[in-house]
Amino acid sequence: MRKFFSLLSALLMPALGCAEDQTLTIPAGEGPGKGKHIVLISGDEEYRSEEACPMLAKILSVHHGFETTVLFAINPETGVINPQIQSNIPGLESLKTADLVILDTRFRKLPDDQLKHFADYVNTGKPLIGLRTATHAFRCGTDRFGIDWNNFGLNFLGEKWVAHHGKHKVEGARGVAVQAQQAHPILNSVEDVFAPSDVYTVKNLDESKATVLMRAAVTETMEPDSKILQDDPRNDPMQAAIWLHEYTAPSGTKGISLLSTMGASVDLESEDLRRVIVNAAFFLLDLKVPEKAEVSYVDPFEPTFFSFIPKDYWEARALKPSDFVLGKSPTVGLPKSKN
Repeated sequence: MRKFFSLLSALLMPALGCAEDQTLTIPAGEGPGKGKHIVLISGDEEYRSEEACPMLAKILSVHHGFETTVLFAINPETGVINPQIQSNIPGLESLKTADLVILDTRFRKLPDDQLKHFADYVNTGKPLIGLRTATHAFRCGTDRFGIDWNNFGLNFLGEKWVAHHGKHKVEGARGVAVQAQQAHPILNSVEDVFAPSDVYTVKNLDESKATVLMRAAVTETMEPDSKILQDDPRNDPMQAAIWLHEYTAPSGTKGISLLSTMGASVDLESEDLRRVIVNAAFFLLDLKVPEKAEVSYVDPFEPTFFSFIPKDYWEARALKPSDFVLGKSPTVGLPKSKN
């Protein structure tokens, strides 16, 4: 009998190890977030969420005491991180114990056994934070588990994908706090938010029901000291960029989300944009928001400029979640020119 269990353990261990290798867990440090679990879901082809989410997870865990889990788009055949694979994000069962989800995906087409975990999460009415392409997080059909996934952003975050409002890869975005919300806890010690990614068009958000905290102004260039374009009709009025939104789940339960249309990995070089996200985590979890949240990098962070990277590059790069553990900080980098 002992030999049988030894053999069974030997057979199971590789499978368990493989499952564990497909997600990243950052253990909770000391801090007010102790006992709360945040799951960050990456998976977009352009804005390098696979870089942004581990960096944010480390800040939330090490500086503030949250337990964090980071999920990635994984090629099931090779086990490597590959955002071009839209149909596989292992580890979504971790949402069973999540208190907050940070969603940073784009047009994911997930199978039922994975998608159901996300449907179960929102049916509890627990909070969401959406970053950049979360406005078009899924492309999973219009009625699965009672949710219109193709309009998930519109229904759960307040807006869907519309268009680029600024010139893509030419102009940047500067956050401008809404005067009436300057004292809102999510904006504690937030003074200068700048994002090289351009301003998104926002036209479906019902501002009479949402709380718009910050708008985004189109800037002359993508440099951090770039000036807001004056007398430009695109800045009159400025587009909403960061807001709180109440959603209603299929269960009838209501929940609160925060959406930031700024959120590319290079955008998060902005200290105050990182602070908005950390502040929002505290606020949405009914914790006292710090007067000036610690948002310094735990490990070096050198984000990759946003672009679409060919599928074969990801397989050659062969990144795995374990490459992002504490003490490690790989960059995706850009493929070398074939010329």
